[in-house]
Amino acid sequence: MHPMLNTAIKAARRAGAIINRASLDLERLNVARKGPKDYVTEVDRAAEESIIDILRTAYPEHGFLGEESGEHAAAGTGAEAEFQWIIDPLDGTTNFIHGFQHYAVSIALMHRGQAAHVVIYDPSRNEMFTASRGSGAFLNDRRVRVSSCLRYHDSLLASHIPQSTALPATSPYVSLLADCAAARRTGSTVLDLAWVACGRLDGFCGVGLKPWDMAAGSLLILEAGGLIADFDGEQAWLQSGNVLAATPKIFAQMISHWQA
Repeated sequence: MHPMLNTAIKAARRAGAIINRASLDLERLNVARKGPKDYVTEVDRAAEESIIDILRTAYPEHGFLGEESGEHAAAGTGAEAEFQWIIDPLDGTTNFIHGFQHYAVSIALMHRGQAAHVVIYDPSRNEMFTASRGSGAFLNDRRVRVSSCLRYHDSLLASHIPQSTALPATSPYVSLLADCAAARRTGSTVLDLAWVACGRLDGFCGVGLKPWDMAAGSLLILEAGGLIADFDGEQAWLQSGNVLAATPKIFAQMISHWQA
């Protein structure tokens, strides 16, 4: 295992321990709003600080982009770093503060804009998803693959899209979700993408996402044999925040909803 991936795993476990301790006494949490339906707790901040502390100690020359603390240049320089860590310390905060155990820590090391090593850690289940470019995707040291689902009407999808009641009848989202077997809104994009990688879900559709929502999951899916792209089938999803990810056969059928 690459030393950088090992360090990311150590950081994810440290953050997971902070999250698990806090989950034992949710009534004492201090919860603030960042925006409508967008919450942050002291756990989010403490977890991110612990991750950055471990990574910066090991790699002071690297840059950082965290959901809670924003962008940090490499130590001692304002220059753009060749390596940047993208961090979501607790994806699924709303789930967490309600005691709904579906949330995760996400850490991705980007090398010149491409994910090189990634970790997604589900602390409530003690499931560690990892991938390094060209080396496959793993769940707790067991190699994983995307599902073998071939028919779209048999597929189980997850989504992060506008509420269906607000969508016009002509929206491609309507048929995208209506034509599959079922669609889930789990509240954690990070885990949705990890679950596509290990075959628990057949695909994912997301709108208006941030880099920390997608960076780690994208490499997991690619290394597990899946595909990921924006709605035009291009690789601009990190910039647009609009993404489709799935097993290859299901991916092609998802893309067809935008090309109909």
